[in-house]
Amino acid sequence: MELQQMRYVVAVAETGSFTKAARQCLVVQSALSHQIARLERSLGARLFDRTSRSVRLTQAGAAFLPAARQCLDFAERAAAEVAAAVGEVRGRVVVGVIPTVAAVDLPAALKVFRERYPQVRVALKMLSSLDMVKQVRDGALDLAFLGLPLGARPEGVRGRELARDEHVAVLAPSHPLARRPELTLEELAGEMFADFPARTPGRVQADQAFEKAGLRREVAFEVTTAELMAGLIREELAVAVLPSRYTPQLSGVVTVPVVDGPSRVEHLVWSAAGLTPATAAFLDVLGVEPD
Repeated sequence: MELQQMRYVVAVAETGSFTKAARQCLVVQSALSHQIARLERSLGARLFDRTSRSVRLTQAGAAFLPAARQCLDFAERAAAEVAAAVGEVRGRVVVGVIPTVAAVDLPAALKVFRERYPQVRVALKMLSSLDMVKQVRDGALDLAFLGLPLGARPEGVRGRELARDEHVAVLAPSHPLARRPELTLEELAGEMFADFPARTPGRVQADQAFEKAGLRREVAFEVTTAELMAGLIREELAVAVLPSRYTPQLSGVVTVPVVDGPSRVEHLVWSAAGLTPATAAFLDVLGVEPD
């Protein structure tokens, strides 16, 4: 069993496509398919169910995938450790980030990191906080920036609390409430809301605040990005409550403080199994001291 074969399997599983996986791995599709077929023959089991429209892991494939990822991670970590021993940091860092990260100027940090460590490949993934915690535990992400309700703690990972923040109401400039010095949840409850999908941490923060106040609200627009949320607000279709540290990034909207409104905590987390040299270097650029 070769590392390259495992790398191909992981790429197909992550992209859901042999064509996209081949492009990602910089090989022709026929070569990738041939290597996966060889691996399936040696294992005596099919790893993927293929149709004209989709590619899905079989039960055997789902069992194989975590071990394949772990082998690849160990191989990459071994190479990175050797490089670090002779004074060179290389490898990769896969960073997960919420759409409304505000505690860190991430683009600026990434620029500094690239200048200091040009041999390290960096990838970004935008996911929900709960998905990112799981992926950090599983090794699919090296680091993740999370936004969680006050009191919630990410489990099975190590990390640091970066910042705490209060939510503000986000309104169209023409909205009747836009010129108020502050608002209550009761005054907002009758509005039509845009928010993140139900049961995600970004949504739970607001849901808990309204429930605690004994209020119900209608979320008519469930979206995955704050930019789309702001577009709905600018068109006077909805209002929202978002972290105050993030909202200066949005244009064409007005923010108003909310009495007893939602709050959140931003966390940076990494694997409890330890840090690769590249991940440790990224934390150093951020000014974060690991335990």
